[in-house]
Amino acid sequence: MQYVSTRSGSAQSCPPQSFSDILLGGLAPDGGLYLPAAYPRITGEELNAWRKLSYADLAYEVLKKFATDIPDADLKALTRKTYTAEVYCNAREGDDASQITPLHLLEETVGRGGARTLMLQALSNGPTLAFKDMAMQLLGNLFEYTLAKNNAELNIFGATSGDTGSAAEYAMRGKKGIRVFMLSPHKKMSAFQTAQMFSLQDPNIFNIAVNGVFDDCQDMVKAVSNDLEFKVRQKIGTVNSINWARVVAQVVYYFRGYLAATTDNTQKVSFTVPSGNFGNICAGHIARMMGLPIDKLVAATNENDVLDEFFRTGVYRVRKSAETYHTSSPSMDISKASNFERFIFDLLGRDGDRVRALFQKVETHGGFDLSGKPGSDGDEFAKVAQYGFLSGKSTHQDRLDTIRDVQDEYGITIDTHTADGVKVAREHLTPGVTMIVLETALAAKFNETILEALGTDAERPAGFENIEALPQRFDVMPADVEQMKAFIAKHTGL
Repeated sequence: MQYVSTRSGSAQSCPPQSFSDILLGGLAPDGGLYLPAAYPRITGEELNAWRKLSYADLAYEVLKKFATDIPDADLKALTRKTYTAEVYCNAREGDDASQITPLHLLEETVGRGGARTLMLQALSNGPTLAFKDMAMQLLGNLFEYTLAKNNAELNIFGATSGDTGSAAEYAMRGKKGIRVFMLSPHKKMSAFQTAQMFSLQDPNIFNIAVNGVFDDCQDMVKAVSNDLEFKVRQKIGTVNSINWARVVAQVVYYFRGYLAATTDNTQKVSFTVPSGNFGNICAGHIARMMGLPIDKLVAATNENDVLDEFFRTGVYRVRKSAETYHTSSPSMDISKASNFERFIFDLLGRDGDRVRALFQKVETHGGFDLSGKPGSDGDEFAKVAQYGFLSGKSTHQDRLDTIRDVQDEYGITIDTHTADGVKVAREHLTPGVTMIVLETALAAKFNETILEALGTDAERPAGFENIEALPQRFDVMPADVEQMKAFIAKHTGL
């Protein structure tokens, strides 16, 4: 399996790489994102065999199609070390923790054409109570394995709007040869999210609160990744979803959700995914391209509706920092979706030259237009339906109403981002096709809104009762790339 950059075109600015070659990095040298040169395809026989597997062994079967340069025995050991009931131990009462990502039936109504079924896939049973743990725990083990083989070090530089940061830090804390420098928008995460990150006292963890929004943090990560000399000298890697291994690890739970919701391969399911940076739903796109019988992939946005606008109109229009709303589903307060470039690469027939030109236009003109209207940049929006994408938008009031409804009807407390997903999923239910909403986090991480919606605090797993009261360690800095580079160099000593 070889990987190519989304911006490698006729000039071949970035030769194909192996999985291990790209594992520790982020952006390709030409500024693009890595994707397989061709997606591996799965057969009906494989799907049938995978129905019987544990989550760890299913992860091995999926990942070995992409990580072909890691010995099978080593890869199986890594997935079995990662996906255990001991690691994913924060399951809801009554759930079987060994299932790792159990399904919950929310509603089923029978009518003309078949049942309209809505399910919730629990992805937040890991150590930081968010779906990011599903990939980040594996990434931590993959990094440690690769670094040990090469007697090397890695300085992780990442950005978070809330959940990526804590998942990365909990996965990397104490790991030999790894330091983590994590940017987050100052005072724009929930109190729980902030405490989860800033209370860590491990000497290899550095939290930097940036005066700005998430997009400012993400832009700095890309700027540092594009400075190839600094990146090499400081041994910079990334855990944001621009990292291919992050995305491919998320592909696994689409397979698990499908296999758990169906009894044979003639059945299709749809997924609704709360979406900000497009990484989570991009994994669904990859699963669909591999042949998983997915009908629709529904992107649910909050008031920051860049993705919803594109899937309705064909216009990708990023927002300026001042136009980015601070909402009650803050992990999706994103106006420039990094992983969107991976889908556009496929939509444009893998034309790297056009992809490069369009995303350069994002930087110079704030977006591009594929609607096919006069003066637009292309007419590929007409092809979007072939990939199964739909979208919808949710507001603060929608969130409150959905949280109350799901609690009253089903006795389940969902977080604010998952509520965005449920609200939008209900708008796209199809008779005879099960709709699965991917859970984003446990409700405790966003207690301020849960209290507003329900009048009571969200239940907290053991060990998280008073996390906000713990001492916090972090640095506040401006959104300045050169100051950030100096900070990294100072603390690595390189």
